[in-house]
Amino acid sequence: MNNELTIFYTDDDQEDIDFFREIIDIIDTNVKVVTQRNGEELLHALNNPPPTPYLVFLDINMPGMNGLETLRRVRESGKHKNLPVVMFSTSSDDITIQQSKDLGASFYVPKSGAFDKLKKSIEHTLKINWDKFTVETNNFVYFS
Repeated sequence: MNNELTIFYTDDDQEDIDFFREIIDIIDTNVKVVTQRNGEELLHALNNPPPTPYLVFLDINMPGMNGLETLRRVRESGKHKNLPVVMFSTSSDDITIQQSKDLGASFYVPKSGAFDKLKKSIEHTLKINWDKFTVETNNFVYFS
């Protein structure tokens, strides 16, 4: 894995943030995780670097501006048009997945309640070569 990568993770659930950090520490200690608690904080962080993220993990179910609205606003900004944004949510219904794709998400990872499955999904996502990844119908959703 590439050294000194910064990942943004936006989620209102502190327990999910703690699990995510723990998993990243297990996978690669050279990855820095910067967290935001809501969409407004993510937009502020993106528009006021440093740091600049290599990748954003974005929860959908958040109070206020949810992840889908946040994604829409990220994609409206010309400077973040190509930033890889992974929707990372307990929602895994077809409508939410399609909305995520239509709004410009790079990838969709359903959150698992099982630590090992969650670790495997995050590890898979970090191994994707985002410079060459093209969203297709058959590669948009992570399946464990």
